[in-house]
Parts: sequence; structure tokens; C-alpha cells
Amino acid sequence: MRVHAYAAPGPSEPLVPTIIERRDVGPNDVLIEITYAGICHSDIHTVRGDWGPQPYPLVPGHEIVGIVTQAGSEVTRHQVGDRVGVGCMVNSCRDCVNCRNGDQQYCLAGMVPTYAGLDRDGTITQGGYATHIVVDADFVLSVPEGIDFAAAAPLLCAGITTYSPLRHWNAGPGKNIAIVGLGGLGHLAVKIAHALGAEVTVLSQSLKKQEDGLRLGADHYHATSDPDTFKQLAGRFDLIINTVSAPIDINAYLRLLAVDGTLVNVGAPAEPLTLNVFTLIDARRSYAGSLIGGIHETQDMLNFCAEHHISADIELISADKINHAYDRVLASDVRYRFVIDTTTLD
Repeated sequence: MRVHAYAAPGPSEPLVPTIIERRDVGPNDVLIEITYAGICHSDIHTVRGDWGPQPYPLVPGHEIVGIVTQAGSEVTRHQVGDRVGVGCMVNSCRDCVNCRNGDQQYCLAGMVPTYAGLDRDGTITQGGYATHIVVDADFVLSVPEGIDFAAAAPLLCAGITTYSPLRHWNAGPGKNIAIVGLGGLGHLAVKIAHALGAEVTVLSQSLKKQEDGLRLGADHYHATSDPDTFKQLAGRFDLIINTVSAPIDINAYLRLLAVDGTLVNVGAPAEPLTLNVFTLIDARRSYAGSLIGGIHETQDMLNFCAEHHISADIELISADKINHAYDRVLASDVRYRFVIDTTTLD
């Protein structure tokens, strides 16, 4: 099936309209007519080669929502007409201990990413900046009616990326949580942590988004450009979620943790970060990372967001604005996630 898409021809080239081929719908596949696709910072890192060589031409996009238009003969979970979503992965081995435990994102054979990955049939995956996609039904999520469809798209990456560590490290009543950065990831982390009942603090470079942070559910907001912030908040937090995709002074942030506190990186800068082990030792602190969530947990996240009326704050754009949107993401000029209206791809 030939479909319209936007692809990166190479690492230093703008995305351009193109035609790609989707595989035939197999017995356990669904064909999705994509309605909206979010723009993730990971898309930019990938297509520009920040994380290594890529298989160009490349169609990015792993925050996908749309409508099922065809279901394979063995599909029982999804029907034609259903509102569905696809996140950062479209396959895994299904057999390793992590897959069997529902952590397909940590598949020991390597989960298959929605784009720039080698699928089990030997083809290179192409993502959601397209009009249609064919996905194994086991990796397709149901999008509850209670979530605005366009604003649901970023939940498939930004939502689960922040929900998973908040759940894993037991954010909730009585817990003091800090969110580093109020961007695409951070604004959803604030909403989710607040809905879980935690006390939430935003740590941002400046106070220019303070009003937004408090509106989104933060109890406190501090500027990290002020050295007094790190003195004032030393030993304060049970959990810190670092959402920024740029280098920060990890040791300074670790000192904000209470005894047994954990700092979790979900932002993925291209540059390595430096760690002084004594910042861990002197308060039994932990430094961890987290990568999206499994399929079951992602569905839990969508249901949780519907129950608590959580969705992304978005700016809807047409496909011809994608390259401009990339520049604005890099300039931190979006509040807080771009979403492509894929009907403009035709």
C-alpha cells in the first residue's frame, strides 16, 4: 500500500513530502488511518543523526493516533472504527523474560522501534508522519473517548515516558517530587504527578513559565539559574524526574535528594553526563534511567489520563510546517507539544 508521508532524506536535510510503501495487512495486523502525529524531541535527534547513523530516507513519528480501517482475521482486540494509538515500539521478541513480564520496551532481543528499526520481517520501520500505518495488533493501544484525540497523541511517548517512572518509584501522597524542565515531557510529568497526589516542584532554568507550571498542577516553582535554589532545596526530594534532553550538572541535582531518594533520567542528551559517585554515597541516593513503558502499562496510562482529564497542551500544525516546528522545538518555542494534522499530508 502506497501512502503519503514526510521523510528526512539525510541527517542535515529538511523533511520533504514522499510516498512510502506499507506492508499488506496480515492476520494479526491492523491498518490505521493516522489522524494526528506528535513531534517528539527524539524525532529530531534521530533524523539529524545525533544518536548515530540512520537508515535514510526516514519517516519519523512515534506519537500516533488514528482510526482502524482494516483488521486482520485473527485480531480480536481492535475493530474497524476504533480510536487507537501507536507509541514508540511496534514489535518485540515476545519470548524473553522481559517481554513475558510485560516490559517489551526492554526486550532482550531489542524492541522494534516505530521508525528507524529493523522489523522481524527484515524491513525498516517508518513512523507516523504519514497517512496510514500497518501495526501488529499486540502493539496497538485503545484511546479512550474521554481524551481529545489530537491532544492524546503525545501521551503515546511523552505521557508514558513520565508516567512509567512516576508509577515505578511510587509517586503519590506524602511524596515530594521534582520535575526538571517544563517542556513536552515535563508539562505532562507535572500533570500526572499532581493527579497521583504527590507534592510537585518544577525546576526550570528561569521563572518565565512559572504561571504555566502552577496552572498545570505544580505546588512550587524554582529557577535553577539562581544558585540559592540548590542551597534552599538541598535534601528535599524523594524523587526527581529529569526530562531535559541537554547536559545538566547531575551532581548538583542529586544533592537535592533526601536519603534514599532517586533521580531518574528520561531526557536523552546526545552528550555523556558526568557523575561523582560521592553524591550517591553520602545519602544512599540512586541515579536511574527509564524508557517508555510496556504495552499494558501504556494502556493503564491512557486510562488514567482519561479518568483524570489529562492530555497534552498542544499546537496543531499542518505538514508543511514540520521543519519550522523542528526549529522551534530546538529553540524551546512551543507550549508544549507540536501535533501534525496528518490529513494535510495528502
